[in-house]
Amino acid sequence: MRIRAVLWDVDDTLFDYTGADRLAALGHLAAEGLLDGYGTPEAALEHWRAVMEQAFARFLAGELDFLGHRRERARGVAGLDLADAEADEWFGRYVARYEAEWALFPDVLPVLDALADGYRHGVLSNSSTRNQDRKLRTLGVRDRFEVLVCAEDLRCAKPDPGAFAAACEAMGLPPEEVVYVGDQLVTDAQGARAAGLTGVWLDRLGTGGTWTPRIGGLAELPGLLGRLPADRAAAQPGGQWPV
Repeated sequence: MRIRAVLWDVDDTLFDYTGADRLAALGHLAAEGLLDGYGTPEAALEHWRAVMEQAFARFLAGELDFLGHRRERARGVAGLDLADAEADEWFGRYVARYEAEWALFPDVLPVLDALADGYRHGVLSNSSTRNQDRKLRTLGVRDRFEVLVCAEDLRCAKPDPGAFAAACEAMGLPPEEVVYVGDQLVTDAQGARAAGLTGVWLDRLGTGGTWTPRIGGLAELPGLLGRLPADRAAAQPGGQWPV
């Protein structure tokens, strides 16, 4: 069966989340007078990310809404029992720095142009719709995607098969006609395959492994899609960022 659509992850797939977050977090911690307390920038980032992952896990589990998860991050990093308004202001100062660093990866626009005529495109993200819609509009690519499906609006999140099924349903396509591209092996590639899609692992860091199909950059994607679905039969089974 012919591949008709590509579903995309956003953070660290289309958008350089890790790079933007690193620069913004370090700048924010320094401005708040917290950076020197960690000893090294890497120690500060380790704590920042640990707090983020814990709060984001609670968001994905439905224990916190998206704003609530941000407030928990502010309290966890600041080490203070901040009121909601204080937490919003604290986190907002970080967000201003973070948004100033927003950028697409250099290979994103070329691959979207190359695939524009042959495939339909959508987004499936574990973030919030409001957050990702604004991000994609700011980056100038929201109109490239027919649908934007986010975990906050579902009762599940990647790698739950239901999340992938919801995105395919939004596009009006069966899973076997859809490829999912993301930077997380388990959450994205393996989750997509378990739901019946072709899961393409975008391994930008070159960590390797036996997963097939795997690409090191998006420039490889058009050639890969040209070989599908023939490669599906030969394919062998083998995080997430919130702001």
